[in-house]
Amino acid sequence: MNQNVHHRKSKNTKRLNRVHRFIRSLLGVIAFGSALLYAGATHAQPPATLPSVPSGSLSSPPSSSPTNQPSTIAAPTLGASQPSTAQPINASSSAAPATSGSGSGLTGTAGTSGGNVPSVPSIETLRQSDTSGAAASATGVKTPGKLDLPNGSGQYWVEYDIRPYCQALKGVDRPQQAVIDWIVRETGSDVWFNEPMGILTADRSTLRVYHNAGMQKVVAQVYERFVNGNNTPQVFGIKLVAIGNPNWRSKALPLMRSAPSRTPGVQAWLMSKENAAIFMAQLRQRQDAREIQSADVNMVHGQSQNLEQLRSRNFLKEYLPNTTSPYPPVTPSYGEIQEGYRMVFSPLLSLDGKTLDVMFKCDIDQVEKLNTVPIDSPTPGVTMQVEVPQLVSWRLHERFRWPTDQVLVLSCGVVAAPTGNVQNTLLTGGAPNILGLNRIIPNISSQRNDALLILEYKGSGSASVSQPVTPTGAQGGAASVPNLGNASGVSRGRY
Repeated sequence: MNQNVHHRKSKNTKRLNRVHRFIRSLLGVIAFGSALLYAGATHAQPPATLPSVPSGSLSSPPSSSPTNQPSTIAAPTLGASQPSTAQPINASSSAAPATSGSGSGLTGTAGTSGGNVPSVPSIETLRQSDTSGAAASATGVKTPGKLDLPNGSGQYWVEYDIRPYCQALKGVDRPQQAVIDWIVRETGSDVWFNEPMGILTADRSTLRVYHNAGMQKVVAQVYERFVNGNNTPQVFGIKLVAIGNPNWRSKALPLMRSAPSRTPGVQAWLMSKENAAIFMAQLRQRQDAREIQSADVNMVHGQSQNLEQLRSRNFLKEYLPNTTSPYPPVTPSYGEIQEGYRMVFSPLLSLDGKTLDVMFKCDIDQVEKLNTVPIDSPTPGVTMQVEVPQLVSWRLHERFRWPTDQVLVLSCGVVAAPTGNVQNTLLTGGAPNILGLNRIIPNISSQRNDALLILEYKGSGSASVSQPVTPTGAQGGAASVPNLGNASGVSRGRY
């Protein structure tokens, strides 16, 4: 009897223990869930909104503010130089910079602890994560959807209509590039990449400029020469002459007068067209004078024309391992040099057609001789040598301005000949030949000459004859080298 009672008590005790454990587990789960809910409610915050970026001046201003509209300059009429009225763009200078809640600003480094600089995400990640168009300030990159242009130096936006010029060049790819090139030649390139901020861009219909009043005036003057000038094809005569002896000056100098030039070694003269005809007759009587290039270029002013005369010159550069057969162990490798001249010619007439600006660039390269250097041979008893070119080069990149009724003559001094006689004989032609005689026979193409460049404006291309010229003698007209915006007067880069 007592055993049965004890057994029942033991079973009840076990049931109570299991119930207690279940209740304790249930209470623990409820307590843990309550803690999670409390923590989520405590840390839940509304998403931080970025500071709004002020509406930019590059977008279309509201119609109720006509003074904020960018000025559009149409092509003015000939003979009436009307100043264009241009209003500045609406540029708000009171907008506060965007800063994050931690005060980190645009750098993303302030507010960090322990000196650890947070990593900056890539721009592509930034664009994917920020669909509003404004980047978080803590990333270090700001990509606003709209932009306010700085106008602290009085900059304003002007749009110039260049369709009257570009429509005459329908077959030319990107004719508006000539307008940009000549503006940069007149203003210099630094004013568009330094303070104050400036913008210069164009398509086939519109030239857009953002700069101060002084620069807008210079741009307007160049612009007017394009849209109000003579946009029919014009004829420009170019002659390149090589003379063996510079003593041609003894008879020719009385026919011409000196003009300024900023390139070292280059001399410039002006002469009337009548005296130019006498000068050419004198050169034709010389045995050492060769007319290398003579061309009448028919083109619209402002565009560029390329002239070149090149020939390939091969030389033994090195020996490379033979990968096709075991013998010979090495094979010769030849290099190539383009020998001759390259010219780029870009003229721009004034509004009245009495003055001509020309940007001229000329590059002359000539192999004076090939120096042979013996090298060790992998095969005993075999002599090997390579050739090292001795190159003579000359460069000219300058802008000239002179009256259209005059002829410009440029002397480059005694330099490498612009081109040489092409030698294709067995004894002297090309790379080393089987007889090797071209190593001892002098190369007549390596002679140096006095190179002359003669430039002449011949009038409209539609006329059958050149325009009549009034004789002025050697003292008529005036020549000058315009200020290109830098101390050297030589354009940089493409300009």
